[in-house]
Amino acid sequence: MSTPLLALSGLTKAYPGVVANKDVSFEIAPGEIHALLGENGAGKSTLVKTIYGLVKPDSGTMTLNGAPFTPAEPRAARAAGVAMVFQHFSLFDALNVAENIALGMENPPPQREIAERVRAVSDQYGLPLDPARIVGELSAGERQRVEIIRCLLQDPKLLIMDEPTSVLTPQEVEILFKTLRKLSAEGTAILYISHKLEEIRALCENATVLRLGQVVGTCDPRTTTARDMAELMVGSALLVPERAPHTDGETILSLNNVSAKAPTRFGTALRDIQLTVHMGEVLGIGGVAGNGQDELVAVLAGETRVARDMITFDGQNIGHFGPNARRKIGLLTAPEERMGHAAAPDMSLTENAVLTATTRQQLTSKGFVNWRKARKFAEEVIAQFDVRTPGPQNAARSLSGGNLQKFVIGREIMQSPDVLVVNQPTWGVDASAAAAIRQALLDLAAKGTAIICISQDLDELMEISDRFAALNEGRLSAPRPAQGLTVEEIGLMLGGAHDMEVAHVEA
Repeated sequence: MSTPLLALSGLTKAYPGVVANKDVSFEIAPGEIHALLGENGAGKSTLVKTIYGLVKPDSGTMTLNGAPFTPAEPRAARAAGVAMVFQHFSLFDALNVAENIALGMENPPPQREIAERVRAVSDQYGLPLDPARIVGELSAGERQRVEIIRCLLQDPKLLIMDEPTSVLTPQEVEILFKTLRKLSAEGTAILYISHKLEEIRALCENATVLRLGQVVGTCDPRTTTARDMAELMVGSALLVPERAPHTDGETILSLNNVSAKAPTRFGTALRDIQLTVHMGEVLGIGGVAGNGQDELVAVLAGETRVARDMITFDGQNIGHFGPNARRKIGLLTAPEERMGHAAAPDMSLTENAVLTATTRQQLTSKGFVNWRKARKFAEEVIAQFDVRTPGPQNAARSLSGGNLQKFVIGREIMQSPDVLVVNQPTWGVDASAAAAIRQALLDLAAKGTAIICISQDLDELMEISDRFAALNEGRLSAPRPAQGLTVEEIGLMLGGAHDMEVAHVEA
């Protein structure tokens, strides 16, 4: 057998209260596309950070091309031929593509030379990108291309990709997969992390599965079902969300020609949003990233104020209400950006519970926080939503992304809102946890809560929604019954087609 490109043997890494990786061993061959699977908190992030030089293991060894590999920092990993595209992009909106790429180089050449190399690589790998474009004006898919091309300019032997399709359209996913297959054919190995198991089946030839920091199995995704992989990840049968029979209740929330300016130069203005939501229904809103999702959530949350009569809640004009006033009457939101927006990174989970649940959970008395009660509420969220953490005293930043997502969503659901607005509720969450979150949303709707679910995961929206609408350049299509919508109709709605065009497709 040929020498593996990367070999891990007995890697172990422990933190106070948790063993992130325990005796992890596997190999990646040159040109192989290898999936790394596991639940949130299974140890995937710690493992790839070890490979990339961000984490030093307590024990175990790594070899790269048969030689010992012990990167002390990412710079050393990159020099050895290891590149990584992170789930969260590290780009500066105000700079252009070439300038952003230069910032990732040790000794960048002149801008003209960088621009030429960007054009050459983008042409070679089918990743169209103009080096002179300002990053803040790019779509999420184009931003990812910047990160990928920055890595490809390093001529990597191993490319690590963490949840690379979480913000991409189906068309952009196809472009990405073509690029990765071309890299693989040229001998570049790819370590691919994703919770989208059908994508794993379509792309990867081998998979290593982690559970609670340990390798619990390997498989060939091409011959293994998504359900079997998910159950190997969680160690039990996978929950299939079920919904109770639904009939619309009374109108609880109305948006009346809501318009709002873009909050920043690179934001999206909202234009004449018309919407009614009924008690007990799940309204799904889809859209490609950057078409006004964050701006719509800000308006619904009260972070962006509008004219008082533009938003009506249970017959009351609330357009001028701020976030706290809206929470008090039962309109709760969970934004997409969990770290820094939905949760304060350096605060404990108990303190983060206080941030949004003070009024509805009565966590204060005469201006003082009842910390015992707040801790109890945080513990209930942790238990109910299976948040993997040593306890509520731990800081939000100590949790994996998926576990923090479960905490944020659980914190809002357990306050029994009348209307709950969630943006990307299962972003970065494993299959088991995603199913549990969707079931919790359906259970909440069955009790009479109106749910507005904004997501880029169309499968998710079709699974839980009663009606579906699409955001495009800050405009919202007229909602339609989700049942029976075809992929072609959804595509037209996402692209901004008018109702007459959609009707023409139906005809």
